[in-house]
Amino acid sequence: MSEFETVQPTQIPEGAKVLDVREDYEWEAGHAAGAVHIPMNEIPERLDELDPDEDTYVICRTGGRSAQVAQYLTVNGYTAFNVAGGSGAWLEAGLPLKSETGEDPVIR
Repeated sequence: MSEFETVQPTQIPEGAKVLDVREDYEWEAGHAAGAVHIPMNEIPERLDELDPDEDTYVICRTGGRSAQVAQYLTVNGYTAFNVAGGSGAWLEAGLPLKSETGEDPVIR
């Protein structure tokens, strides 16, 4: 089985691809600015939207779902990193958040 690396939100290079795998309602409430959204259950059917030659930093709310997706991506030939602590850690690190609701971002 292929292994993936877990990184802290502050270790993600500027401009890197961040993939948010949370549900739509979680994404809409608040997400990492610049992230791409593909819910976890849609990853297999939307795999072609990701570039296997590009590092992908996978994030969810706390790190559980993103670890599963990072493992799946790695097994399928992608370079994926799990974001430790998920969106909660992103928020705690003071990194930029955005919402799709027009209100202040909230992590759900």
